[in-house]
Amino acid sequence: MTTPQVSIDPQPDTGPHVPTAPPVAGSAEKLAPGDGLVLGLLMASTFIVLLNEMLLGVALPTLIEELAITATTGQWLTTGYLLTLAVLIPATGFVMRKFPLRTVFLTAMSLFALGTVLAALAPGFELLFTGRIIQAVGTAVFLPLLMATTMRLVPVSRQGRMMALVVIVSSAAPALGPAVSGLVLSQLSWRWLFILMVPVALAGLVLGAAKLRNITTPEPVTLDVLSLALSAAGFGALVYGLATIGESTSGHTPVSPYLPILVGVLGVAGFVLRQRALQRTDDALLDVRIFAVTSFTVPLLVMLALTMTAFGTGVVFPLLLSSVRGLGTLQIGLFLVPGGITIAVVSAIGGRLYDRLGPRPLAIPGALIVAASLWFLSRIDSGTAVSTLLIAYITMIIGQALMWSPLTTAALSALPAHLYPHGSAAFGTIQQLGGAAGTAVLVSAYTLGSTAHGTGPLDLAQSVAAAQAAFTAAAVIASASALATLFVRRPRPVDPHTPAEPTPGASAATA
Repeated sequence: MTTPQVSIDPQPDTGPHVPTAPPVAGSAEKLAPGDGLVLGLLMASTFIVLLNEMLLGVALPTLIEELAITATTGQWLTTGYLLTLAVLIPATGFVMRKFPLRTVFLTAMSLFALGTVLAALAPGFELLFTGRIIQAVGTAVFLPLLMATTMRLVPVSRQGRMMALVVIVSSAAPALGPAVSGLVLSQLSWRWLFILMVPVALAGLVLGAAKLRNITTPEPVTLDVLSLALSAAGFGALVYGLATIGESTSGHTPVSPYLPILVGVLGVAGFVLRQRALQRTDDALLDVRIFAVTSFTVPLLVMLALTMTAFGTGVVFPLLLSSVRGLGTLQIGLFLVPGGITIAVVSAIGGRLYDRLGPRPLAIPGALIVAASLWFLSRIDSGTAVSTLLIAYITMIIGQALMWSPLTTAALSALPAHLYPHGSAAFGTIQQLGGAAGTAVLVSAYTLGSTAHGTGPLDLAQSVAAAQAAFTAAAVIASASALATLFVRRPRPVDPHTPAEPTPGASAATA
């Protein structure tokens, strides 16, 4: 199939005019007055809500004991969170077009705060799970909202540096989640993971109500219920199936995980077909014309592989440190802290370099570093020192950090302004799907590699074999990602504040 010409100048004919942000005075170099406050508040709030994404991984053994639940039940506190995000994120494009920025922010933060309070007060698993789901409902809109707002407000010449800060938020926050969890659990009960978050969420809510201003004009769009149903069935079933692959190896799932995966694929296909029909009248929940832009789609696919290894190894590393090296909760937390710091520092540097070099000089070396570090980890044994594991871990994080910002900026800057909400929603969905898929694949590899047939704890030899199998699977995925980075291109700069003229024939090419 030949690539449509729209990939070079991606400005399809959308029919009715879609309002965009007005030109910003002096936008060639500086943010307009007040824009920095908007972005700062969104970044801080997004960091807080995303910190919760992987917060309960290290806490799972404690929750299993205190709530008298099984590991299969307990893992849904994380999987359910990811599942809710995957279902709701495709709808965030509609939400951001339908409602003012301030309304979206206050509603989302209120839901997150409510879910956090419920989780902190939960007497058992049921209310804790309910609180987590409500947290996820509030979380879903934050990252797409931050990405779209950044691309609207930031001048083209500074997008790399500003998007690097967005990447720090979206990647460092989940990376720091297990570390924060380990540090808190070493001194306090699991409830304090949520109690400490309540005043922070309330502070964000108060600041948003007092300081946040609207920068977009709501549009008279309507919600297509069928699209929402197909999104829920498709993405929900797909994530559920991927998340239960690891459990199926021990016969703990009521149905084969491949059945919900099939249902998910069919649901996603139906969702895409429905969006193609609706986008002719500009009513699509997720405008699939973004995927006709190759400068957007290629980085998106690389990001899928990147998040698979990032989230998957985030689950495997604590298992390795606990079962092979015998580290406790506090020690695991301290081990993981440098990873979040490394992502923040390297992403900031990479964002500045992107503005001068473009994505490939950063993404290609980053992908090679990730693949090499994972191949090294696939050969660990019981004698591998903790210091060696830490060096390999930080090296892998450096490679990931070199990729996050260039991929995100290159993809979104390839789109015209009115497609930013759809592009950022697609990016958010891919990150959650990649996280769920990567976790499922690596945990399945871990289980199969252990060669254990019982339900008891693994011995040292089984734990080593399990870790080697999991990192081998991650290394294969990372190697494929490294090859894909060769096709990443820097899109032609288009000022997002000024809509470009439609490319002749673009509508026909993408309809």
